[in-house]
Amino acid sequence: MEFLKQLGIGPVNEGISTGLKTIKGEGPVIESYSPVDGKLIGTVSSATRANYDAVVKSAEAAFQQWRQVPAPRRGEIVRQIGEALRQYKEPLGKLVSYEMGKSLQEGYGEVQEMIDICDFAVGLSRQLHGLTMHSERPAHRMYEQWHPLGITGIIPAFNFPVAVWSWNSMLAWVCGNVCIWKPSEKTPLCGIACQNIVAEVFKKNNIPEGVCCLVTGGRDLGEWMSSDTRLPLISATGSTRMGKAVGTAVATRLGRSLLELGGNNAIIISDKADLKIAITGALFGAVGTAGQRCTSTRRLIIHESIYDSVRNKLVAAYKQLRIGDPLDQNNHVGPLIDKAAVQLYLDSIEACKKEGGRFVVEGGVLSGAGYESGCYVKPCVAEAEPGYSIVQHETFAPILYLLKYKTIAEAITIQNGVPQGLSSSIMTLDMREAEQFLSQSGSDCGIANVNIGTSGAEIGGAFGGEKETGGGRESGSDAWKNYMRRQTNTINYSESLPLAQGIKFDL
Repeated sequence: MEFLKQLGIGPVNEGISTGLKTIKGEGPVIESYSPVDGKLIGTVSSATRANYDAVVKSAEAAFQQWRQVPAPRRGEIVRQIGEALRQYKEPLGKLVSYEMGKSLQEGYGEVQEMIDICDFAVGLSRQLHGLTMHSERPAHRMYEQWHPLGITGIIPAFNFPVAVWSWNSMLAWVCGNVCIWKPSEKTPLCGIACQNIVAEVFKKNNIPEGVCCLVTGGRDLGEWMSSDTRLPLISATGSTRMGKAVGTAVATRLGRSLLELGGNNAIIISDKADLKIAITGALFGAVGTAGQRCTSTRRLIIHESIYDSVRNKLVAAYKQLRIGDPLDQNNHVGPLIDKAAVQLYLDSIEACKKEGGRFVVEGGVLSGAGYESGCYVKPCVAEAEPGYSIVQHETFAPILYLLKYKTIAEAITIQNGVPQGLSSSIMTLDMREAEQFLSQSGSDCGIANVNIGTSGAEIGGAFGGEKETGGGRESGSDAWKNYMRRQTNTINYSESLPLAQGIKFDL
């Protein structure tokens, strides 16, 4: 395929890059199959512990130089990366769609997110502000400043194989850090393509080797990174189970972790909602990326007076969905990432039925022409109860649960009554309901929207959630502080040294 050639992806790919050179990993070979057609796209070599340690050594040396580069100059490098991504948007978007399985429009959109975070980071490179405070001591000045941490370890998930890496790396770079990232073993070629693009920019600007390092591997590589005291920050995106393991390993060594984990996101549909907006938001949130977003809509909490109407409108809307090759822009829904994900989807459907759930839109695996990979499934909708065990669980697939409520207070209680706390939404034209949902007694999620669905986020706002979602914040706002250490400075410009508690020495 032409887009693979444009991105420097071949049948066999080296799995280690330090920005200026690539190295063949000496570990097991990783095979990348497309969920679109089941074909082998290419293979990637993975790293041994010795390979990994060599990369860390390169990154440590690079940090000593990179942190001395003025922040606006670091921002200029990131600006050039943004320009390069604009040039490669079409082939990279196609690779994201082909290797991960999301629709082509979403593939392009993910690359656009990378471009947007580059733009954000460029401006940020001139705004790494500290504070100045008045000292309680005369002739003293006190202020805060921020310094880079060192090596940022990045472990993104398969569902956003390039965007989430860029959210971390672009901010980390302008803050003066260097990066080591481990792309998902389910989408390694997306990682290598991004590394190739960035390496071109770094080489043109004579950036030292080791500022941007890529290492491919499996779970053992993630464990090495999480336990490595040389990596002061680990940013990991994935399941809550994975996040607990990473967080525990990092905490044991008193490092920092930035965790973006599972979501069990709900939309409350009020009897005062604009139903056209509500149905549109619910449909896209539930089936976009085949339900494989951490912000995908899993639950609809519907006022009892309009429940039947909303259910019937959803059933009609689901009949219009086109499922198939995501590179065909006429299709709405592509495949799940692999057959293991398909099995989890099927298991969740059975679990829902056993608890008493009734499917108003039936699920199932698609077969036949165009579905040879075995990864295409039908988005489905079930009537359920909030207390069902399966409703409390995040299933990374297009399964939507319909729940009823009587009062807005009850709806918020249902919304908050799950272990996860990423994204939430209310559809209402009533100002009081909207404000209650956004108040301190409202949604307990990191993201709370009004008349907007749960999926998707803008670069300008910090992205992340609470409870079992991990508490991390990436991308916009003041998320840059995650990648830096705060230092308080006091300068005495008097001719004496006042001591604490009035202590004096006769000197």
